[in-house]
Amino acid sequence: MNIIEGGVCAAKGFSASGIHCGIRKNKNKRDLALISSSVSANAAAVYTTNLVKGAPLIVTKRNISDGKARAIICNSGNANTCNADGEEIAEKMCCELSNAMGIRAEDVIVASTGVIGQPLSIEPIKNGIPSLVASLSDNGSGLAAEGIMTTDTVVKEIAVEFEIGGKTCRIGGIAKGSGMIHPNMATMLVFITTDASISSQMLSKALRTDIASTFNMVSVDGDTSTNDMVCVMANGLAGNEEIASESEDYKTFMKALNTVTVYLCRKIASDGEGATKLLECRATGAQDVLTARKVAKSVICSSLLKAAMFGSDANWGRVLCAIGYSGADVDISSVGVSFASKKGSIEVCKNGAGVEFSEEKAKEILLEDEIEILVTLGDGQYEATAWGCDLTFDYVKINGDYRT
Repeated sequence: MNIIEGGVCAAKGFSASGIHCGIRKNKNKRDLALISSSVSANAAAVYTTNLVKGAPLIVTKRNISDGKARAIICNSGNANTCNADGEEIAEKMCCELSNAMGIRAEDVIVASTGVIGQPLSIEPIKNGIPSLVASLSDNGSGLAAEGIMTTDTVVKEIAVEFEIGGKTCRIGGIAKGSGMIHPNMATMLVFITTDASISSQMLSKALRTDIASTFNMVSVDGDTSTNDMVCVMANGLAGNEEIASESEDYKTFMKALNTVTVYLCRKIASDGEGATKLLECRATGAQDVLTARKVAKSVICSSLLKAAMFGSDANWGRVLCAIGYSGADVDISSVGVSFASKKGSIEVCKNGAGVEFSEEKAKEILLEDEIEILVTLGDGQYEATAWGCDLTFDYVKINGDYRT
């Protein structure tokens, strides 16, 4: 399994584009993205758990109820959420794309991201679609990734090549996500494409299984968004025998999918609004997976710990505090904590109590831009990983005037 170039265009039959159509005031920022498959693809998606859901999610869920799709269209700059005409606008986006591409409107996945509660005009999108379609390219993944960004500071894309049944398959993805990120789907949009042949039922199973240990383990600020969606399109052009059961081929596909999703999780967490550090908490020695996930999530969500990491302060007590209110059934007297980075590792807590350590060495370790928080529970053999970032002054600055 190899990481390759190409993002969502790496898989056979996929092309993408991204343009500025006029939703965003800054003409230098793309605000409309398109991903297209040359043939009908099996499709699956997961959505935010927030009771307030963006209109595009409702329309997309309806459109891919048959497990099929041909294209993904997404705008940034406006979430199309909490608008009286939201579903109508989302449906019009699908119809306009349908007319321009000669495909069924019901075969379009539609998404939006940006400010909530602001009316979205169809006009700039309608006027931009001809150019968006005309600029489709098998080198367009990066442009599409730019088109879905809001407060993101970097493009997030990856592709992986792997083999199933002697056939070379590829899977790639792009993502956006920087703020309003919290477990149980985060403020993110993730679009994944693959030329592997897999039934829509198994594709849905693979995605739902994977997000439990990936996207649901990411948190930046504790706010679960209204527009989160992760969707996958599989067009089968790699020519492998269709994966229709939990076979060895399915396990290979799952490994490739997980390689893509973990990479995107880390990119989203490290690009948290105002963030200077990626935090990765790995909880090991748990009595079951659920316990490990609860612990890792709770640690990564602690505002006090996030602030301590910003200041490179080895305040391990905040780790134990977060474990204590996590709801996980753990024996605190067995817990150990270490901090690690490329500068080394240092144990700061053992059997639920502090140990002597060098503050200077700890500071050196925590000054790096990628920090590991290693928690040992001593209760079993299960583990889980969660990703987040530090909490900085800039997070407040960015969100203080986000709407205006």
